[in-house]
Order: sequence, then structure tokens, then C-alpha cells
Amino acid sequence: MKIKFTKMHGLGNDFVVLDAIHQSFVPNAAQARYLADRHFGVGCDQILIVEEPSQAGNDFRYRIFNADGGEVEQCGNGARCFVRFVHDHGLTDKPEIRVETRAGIIVPRLEASGEVTVDMGAPRFAPAEIPFASDSDAVVQPLQIGDATFDITAVSMGNPHVVQVVADVATAPVEKYGPLIESHPRFPQRANAGFMQVVDRHAIRLRVFERGAGETLACGTGACAAVVAGIRRGLLDTPVRVATHGGELVIAWAGMTAPVLMTGPAVRVFEGEIELPSQL
Repeated sequence: MKIKFTKMHGLGNDFVVLDAIHQSFVPNAAQARYLADRHFGVGCDQILIVEEPSQAGNDFRYRIFNADGGEVEQCGNGARCFVRFVHDHGLTDKPEIRVETRAGIIVPRLEASGEVTVDMGAPRFAPAEIPFASDSDAVVQPLQIGDATFDITAVSMGNPHVVQVVADVATAPVEKYGPLIESHPRFPQRANAGFMQVVDRHAIRLRVFERGAGETLACGTGACAAVVAGIRRGLLDTPVRVATHGGELVIAWAGMTAPVLMTGPAVRVFEGEIELPSQL
């Protein structure tokens, strides 16, 4: 089976984007892992699927598969690439579109500058909505990992995030503790682990160990979650510039029930066609 694809990235967080409107194909878990493999496939952190909407009034449906083959709820950097893709391929000429995701409706907008602003919706803090096993709704809570205890803020941006403040993001133990936080039993759907260094009240540095993908060069929902956590902890004021290994995002949040707005670039790298092994 031959599949047409587009390779894209948002700040180095890279994607294989598939048009499932003009080709009838959505990968199974094995096919997703093959496409994401950097040696045998195309190579990416996530696979993005563009589909027709399921409800009138919406423009598209957006599905995301992680490199491990699991389907997930949301991806902020991917949402920006989604907008760039549907415009570049003539699927819409609207500057602002309504897109269905497993986490709900998002409203991304293509700016005149070429950057994309995404209304990511309001964050959720109730433990049951993250989900996070906790009897407390405190902003900062302890998370025990072996002999170490971390002060974390749990938040959902349509997917579960754990944010902790570190003195120096460059030396933060992302490789050691990222996988342990991701699979911590208090997070029944696993979690994305964010390590945030506060530079000043309008700037942070961030590294994220993503659920099902490992550490990526940037994480859009992780940037949103980190800024929300920092504002709730009294460390930050909106808007906030988020520096990642792959570049910068700007995140704005007016508080509590307000939506989180994320602005950043989306880049098309190349297009191609790949033959998927028949046994997958």
C-alpha cells in the first residue's frame, strides 16, 4: 500500500501529516509505529490525520497518533501544522477554522505573519478531569518517585500534564524522571512531564518528556500547561515567551475559565510517498 504524506514540524516537534479526505487511510498501531520510525519509516514524533468533520459547523477532524502507535487527545504544535497543511493543500481558505479533536473543539487561526494562533480551550484542574489520583485540588502537590518527592502541578490541556519548577532546565533530570512521571500510577492515562525554569515573569525555559514519544524539541500543550501552572503558582504573568530546544512560543492566558492562546510557527519540510509493508 502506497501512502502520500507531508513531513512538517513546529519548533522541531516533527510530524507525518496524512490527508485522509483524499486518500482512504488511517494507520493502525503497527503502521503508525512504522511511519514514525526514523530508520525504516519517515520518522516523526507524532502522526497527524486530516479528516472530514463529524458534525455540521466544524471544518475538519484532527486525529493524533504518537510514535508508539497510541492515539492521543491533543497536540499543540501539531495543531499549528494542521492549519498550515489544510491551507497549503487548498482544503480551506478560511483564516480561522473549527477543528474536532478527541479533547473537544479547537479554533486555530492563520496569522498574516504566517504564524498560527491556536485557541486551545480552557485548562482543566480537577483531578478527575486530568485524570490524576488525588483527594486534593491544591495547585501544588507532592509526587513521590522512589526516595524523591517533587512539588508538581497537574493540569489537563486536553491531555494530562505534570509541571515542576527547576533551577536550571539544562541540567534537569528529564531522562531519569521523565519516563517515571509518564508512567506514574497516579496518572491512569499516563502523563506528559514538564520541567520549567522561570527566567522572569514573562519568560520561561522548558523541556518536556512527552507521553508515548519521549523528550521532544518542543511541546505545544506542554508549553500551555507550564504557563498555566506558573501563573496559578504566582510565578508568571501573561503573556509568556516559552523557550524550547526547537524555538519559542508565545502563550497567553487570562485565567481560570479563559482559553489558552498559543502562537508559533508551522513549517512544511517535504512531501512524499511511502510503501507500507503488507504484513502491517
